[in-house]
Amino acid sequence: MASIQASRMLLPSASSSLSTSHRRETIKATINPLKIRISPLSLPKLSNGGFVNDLALKGDYRIVTTAPTKENESNPRIKTNDSDPVVIAKLYAVMEAVADRVEMHKNIGEQRDNWNKLFLTSINAITLTAATMCGISATTAANGTPLAALKLASTVLYLGAAGMLCVVNKIQPSQLAEEQRNASRLFKQLHNQIHTTLSIGNPTVLDVNEAMEKVLALDRAYPLPLLGAMLDKFPSTVEPAVWWPQRRTKQSMFLGKKVDANGWNNGLEDEMRQIVRVMRKKDEEDYLRLANIAVKVNKIMAISGPLLTGLAGLGSAFVGSNPLAAIIGAVAGALASLVNAMEHGGQVGMVFEMYRSNAGFFKLMEETIESNVNERRENGQVFETKVALQLGRTVSELKRLSASSARNGTEAFQEFASKLF
Repeated sequence: MASIQASRMLLPSASSSLSTSHRRETIKATINPLKIRISPLSLPKLSNGGFVNDLALKGDYRIVTTAPTKENESNPRIKTNDSDPVVIAKLYAVMEAVADRVEMHKNIGEQRDNWNKLFLTSINAITLTAATMCGISATTAANGTPLAALKLASTVLYLGAAGMLCVVNKIQPSQLAEEQRNASRLFKQLHNQIHTTLSIGNPTVLDVNEAMEKVLALDRAYPLPLLGAMLDKFPSTVEPAVWWPQRRTKQSMFLGKKVDANGWNNGLEDEMRQIVRVMRKKDEEDYLRLANIAVKVNKIMAISGPLLTGLAGLGSAFVGSNPLAAIIGAVAGALASLVNAMEHGGQVGMVFEMYRSNAGFFKLMEETIESNVNERRENGQVFETKVALQLGRTVSELKRLSASSARNGTEAFQEFASKLF
């Protein structure tokens, strides 16, 4: 019985194995006649040139060359993928120096502005006190008992105020403060330019040299020390302020024709030349004329203030011996206080420096426009927009100004180029 049950248990497994093998043979026999051949796929060759060009046009990437070519050798501003870490380190060093100069000029400008306020208040207080003492001593002298102490104190105060006025009028603190404000603003502008160069990437040695030249030019235009390096506060001839390095312009020509249009055309060149003529004949000349008036007024006040104070001191010294001495001492002291308030309270030196800097701004624009017209370094349409914004105009207004100047002539043209200031 056990053997029969075992055989029954084995029969199903045997039958299942037979059926499985039979199915495999059937499937095998069915599949074998179908021969599937898998040939290698031939994909089209993809070119990334168009994609890279699109990115370059959008400004996300720039097309660079790694192999030296004749064009690269002739133009050192062609960037390569190899960024020199030494050049980047130098440019960062220049940017750090510029940031330090911004703080230096800002702090010194605030200090010199405080000088102007403190000297104005102190000198006027001293002068008015001396005039009061002179009047009191004259009153006592009329009664026959002049007070020698009041006379002496008044004379000393007058002479002290005259000496202080000579120093203050020589250095012109309000003008010094305006110089430092301009320097701080221009150094901030240079800092942003260097930061933009580093953000774009691949700076060259030319970028480092250009940044250093701009820093040194600003140092010469707006010196920090007073002794030996201070700018002349009363120049005989007023010139526009110059805070940029001398441009070495070279016109890119090839057989008499421009190499690359770069958004420029003859009409745009004529338009820019007309704008330069208007700025030179109207804006720059007008600010130089105003600067000449300001420096003459300032010179007159700078001389008359100490003279009146010294005259008041002499009058105070002779109170009691001469009846006119008291009048001269009191009136001259009051006039000296008035002149000092007009000169330093009105900040005539600052006004002169502002006019001189505005004339320098137009001179810089003229040189920039002329160099771009000759060299076409920037795109013409973009440069036109920049010029319009710097003059406080739209592009259409800039074109109208140029057309009006060409039609009527610059000499008879009454409109100024700038609407900004």
